[in-house]
Amino acid sequence: MDPAADPKSVKVNVTTGTGVEIEWKDGHFSVYSFPFLRDACPCALCNEEREKDGRQPGDPIKPVAGALPMFKAAARPTEVKAVGKYAISFAWNDGHQHGIYSWEYLREHCPCQECKARRAMEAPAMGSKPN
Repeated sequence: MDPAADPKSVKVNVTTGTGVEIEWKDGHFSVYSFPFLRDACPCALCNEEREKDGRQPGDPIKPVAGALPMFKAAARPTEVKAVGKYAISFAWNDGHQHGIYSWEYLREHCPCQECKARRAMEAPAMGSKPN
Protein backbone atom coordinates (compact mmCIF):
# COMPACT_ATOMS: atom_id res chain seq x y z
CA MET A 1 0.00 0.00 0.00
CA ASP A 2 1.17 3.48 -0.84
CA PRO A 3 2.25 5.09 2.47
CA ALA A 4 0.22 8.20 1.53
CA ALA A 5 -2.92 6.00 1.51
CA ASP A 6 -2.32 4.65 5.01
CA PRO A 7 -4.53 6.33 7.63
CA LYS A 8 -3.12 7.38 10.99
CA SER A 9 -6.62 7.98 12.38
CA VAL A 10 -10.20 7.74 11.09
CA LYS A 11 -13.18 9.50 12.66
CA VAL A 12 -16.69 8.72 11.38
CA ASN A 13 -19.14 11.37 12.61
CA VAL A 14 -22.42 9.47 12.29
CA THR A 15 -24.18 11.21 15.20
CA THR A 16 -23.44 14.74 13.98
CA GLY A 17 -23.84 13.72 10.34
CA THR A 18 -20.80 15.73 9.29
CA GLY A 19 -18.91 12.92 7.54
CA VAL A 20 -15.55 11.22 7.82
CA GLU A 21 -12.24 12.76 8.86
CA ILE A 22 -9.00 10.97 8.04
CA GLU A 23 -5.53 11.94 9.16
CA TRP A 24 -3.04 10.19 6.89
CA LYS A 25 0.37 8.98 8.04
CA ASP A 26 2.06 11.46 5.68
CA GLY A 27 0.40 14.35 7.57
CA HIS A 28 -2.36 15.10 5.05
CA PHE A 29 -5.88 15.60 6.46
CA SER A 30 -9.04 14.73 4.48
CA VAL A 31 -12.68 15.52 5.26
CA TYR A 32 -15.42 13.70 3.32
CA SER A 33 -19.07 14.70 3.70
CA PHE A 34 -21.57 11.83 3.67
CA PRO A 35 -23.25 13.10 0.47
CA PHE A 36 -19.82 13.19 -1.21
CA LEU A 37 -19.09 9.63 -0.09
CA ARG A 38 -22.48 8.37 -1.27
CA ASP A 39 -21.90 10.02 -4.66
CA ALA A 40 -18.39 8.51 -4.75
CA CYS A 41 -19.54 4.95 -4.06
CA PRO A 42 -16.96 2.67 -5.71
CA CYS A 43 -19.31 -0.26 -6.42
CA ALA A 44 -19.73 -1.42 -10.04
CA LEU A 45 -23.34 -0.19 -10.27
CA CYS A 46 -22.52 3.34 -9.10
CA ASN A 47 -19.36 3.44 -11.21
CA GLU A 48 -21.38 2.55 -14.31
CA GLU A 49 -24.00 5.23 -13.53
CA ARG A 50 -21.28 7.87 -13.07
CA GLU A 51 -19.61 6.90 -16.35
CA LYS A 52 -22.93 7.18 -18.23
CA ASP A 53 -23.51 10.66 -16.74
CA GLY A 54 -19.89 11.80 -17.22
CA ARG A 55 -19.48 12.37 -13.48
CA GLN A 56 -16.40 11.94 -11.32
CA PRO A 57 -16.54 10.15 -7.94
CA GLY A 58 -18.17 12.53 -5.46
CA ASP A 59 -20.02 14.56 -8.11
CA PRO A 60 -23.77 14.68 -7.40
CA ILE A 61 -26.31 13.31 -9.87
CA LYS A 62 -27.20 15.93 -12.45
CA PRO A 63 -30.88 16.94 -12.44
CA VAL A 64 -32.86 16.00 -15.53
CA ALA A 65 -33.77 19.10 -17.53
CA GLY A 66 -37.46 19.95 -17.14
CA ALA A 67 -38.06 17.45 -14.34
CA LEU A 68 -39.62 18.63 -11.11
CA PRO A 69 -37.21 18.44 -8.19
CA MET A 70 -38.08 15.66 -5.74
CA PHE A 71 -37.30 15.72 -2.04
CA LYS A 72 -34.34 13.53 -1.29
CA ALA A 73 -33.08 13.02 2.26
CA ALA A 74 -29.41 13.87 2.74
CA ALA A 75 -27.14 10.85 2.54
CA ARG A 76 -26.34 9.40 5.94
CA PRO A 77 -24.97 6.01 6.87
CA THR A 78 -27.18 3.70 8.91
CA GLU A 79 -24.20 1.41 9.53
CA VAL A 80 -20.43 1.71 9.17
CA LYS A 81 -18.02 -1.23 9.15
CA ALA A 82 -14.29 -1.71 8.87
CA VAL A 83 -13.32 -4.04 6.03
CA GLY A 84 -10.14 -5.69 7.23
CA LYS A 85 -7.34 -3.16 7.59
CA TYR A 86 -7.72 -1.79 4.07
CA ALA A 87 -11.19 -0.23 3.77
CA ILE A 88 -14.48 0.97 5.23
CA SER A 89 -18.04 0.26 4.09
CA PHE A 90 -21.34 2.03 4.64
CA ALA A 91 -24.99 1.00 4.60
CA TRP A 92 -26.76 4.17 3.43
CA ASN A 93 -30.18 5.54 4.37
CA ASP A 94 -31.28 5.03 0.74
CA GLY A 95 -30.76 1.27 1.13
CA HIS A 96 -27.51 1.08 -0.85
CA GLN A 97 -24.68 -0.87 0.79
CA HIS A 98 -22.41 -2.34 -1.90
CA GLY A 99 -19.43 0.03 -1.93
CA ILE A 100 -16.14 -0.84 -0.27
CA TYR A 101 -14.13 2.35 0.15
CA SER A 102 -10.45 1.35 0.31
CA TRP A 103 -8.06 3.77 1.99
CA GLU A 104 -6.28 4.06 -1.36
CA TYR A 105 -9.56 4.98 -3.12
CA LEU A 106 -10.40 7.58 -0.47
CA ARG A 107 -6.96 9.16 -0.65
CA GLU A 108 -7.10 9.17 -4.45
CA HIS A 109 -10.45 11.03 -4.32
CA CYS A 110 -9.70 13.41 -1.43
CA PRO A 111 -12.01 16.42 -1.92
CA CYS A 112 -9.62 19.07 -0.51
CA GLN A 113 -8.54 21.93 -2.79
CA GLU A 114 -4.90 20.81 -2.80
CA CYS A 115 -5.78 17.30 -4.04
CA LYS A 116 -8.34 18.61 -6.56
CA ALA A 117 -5.67 20.92 -8.01
CA ARG A 118 -3.16 18.05 -8.21
CA ARG A 119 -5.69 15.82 -10.02
CA ALA A 120 -6.52 18.64 -12.45
CA MET A 121 -2.81 19.02 -13.26
CA GLU A 122 -2.41 15.25 -13.76
CA ALA A 123 -5.61 14.75 -15.82
CA PRO A 124 -4.33 16.12 -19.18
CA ALA A 125 -1.15 14.05 -18.93
CA MET A 126 -3.10 10.88 -18.18
CA GLY A 127 -5.60 11.46 -20.97
CA SER A 128 -3.08 12.20 -23.72
CA LYS A 129 -2.18 9.46 -26.17
CA PRO A 130 1.16 9.13 -27.94
CA ASN A 131 1.11 9.84 -31.69
